[in-house]
Amino acid sequence: MEDIERIVLNPALLEGQVDAAVKVAMAVITTYGLKMIGAVIILVVGWTISGMVRNAILKAGRRSPRVDVTLLAFMASLAKYTVMVFTLVAMLSSFGVETTSFVAVLGAMGLAIGLALQGALGHVASGIMLILFRPFRVGDSVETAGVAGVVTEISLFTTEIDTADNIKIVIPNSAIWSGVIRNLSGHATRRFAVEVGIAYTADIEAAMEVIDGIISDDPRVLKAPPPVVGVARLAETAVMLTVEVSVQTEHLVNARYDLNKRIKEAFERKGIAGPLASRQIYVAAPQGAPKS
Repeated sequence: MEDIERIVLNPALLEGQVDAAVKVAMAVITTYGLKMIGAVIILVVGWTISGMVRNAILKAGRRSPRVDVTLLAFMASLAKYTVMVFTLVAMLSSFGVETTSFVAVLGAMGLAIGLALQGALGHVASGIMLILFRPFRVGDSVETAGVAGVVTEISLFTTEIDTADNIKIVIPNSAIWSGVIRNLSGHATRRFAVEVGIAYTADIEAAMEVIDGIISDDPRVLKAPPPVVGVARLAETAVMLTVEVSVQTEHLVNARYDLNKRIKEAFERKGIAGPLASRQIYVAAPQGAPKS
């Protein structure tokens, strides 16, 4: 027992063990530490270059009005990810991994990667379809995936939309491509309808003439297709008139607001009464009460 303790507590033996451990640690640091530092440097440089390439493509494309903004943003995003792929290959090469072997490994792992990343690959495929078939472009006003707003960017994986209350919404491309897309800016002109209620005692023809005059005086209202003014329905407390007009898409919102306002003001000037809710109440006499 004493011999064992003497061996374990032998300072020379402990010093030799420490020296051996230090040599092994230095060998590992020398062999892999520098490679790790080089890999980190390559990753940082590659990430920086990918951002610079993306910004350069966007800047160059914006100088020419002939370049489509949607395609420009997509190509810039594609270039960024391409640079990152080459960065990954260079980083693995710094560890001594043969690039040919790396490509072979990727091919062998293709099925596994496809199954593991089928959601991400689906977003990429959907992004490509959005670019090829162009259901909307950057700057269009759309309703899709339960979101309404203006498209600001289409990338490989997601589409960014700014809502009317200035909220940035990021939607996966697969959610857009697999759903219904309403492109509110898809046509140069839009048609909208406004309902106006008048009292049952009001003159319908006079009200329609007032509306016709307002429409004729508004330069934003297009002549073709022609405007339509008619009785839409007989509501409980009002006769509902429908006004259908076509305008340039950029004038849609303001034209609708102005039309409602001008019709209301014109009806007041002409003395055309608006709808007024009324109720008739009948009071039943209690049983046994004398009849008058």
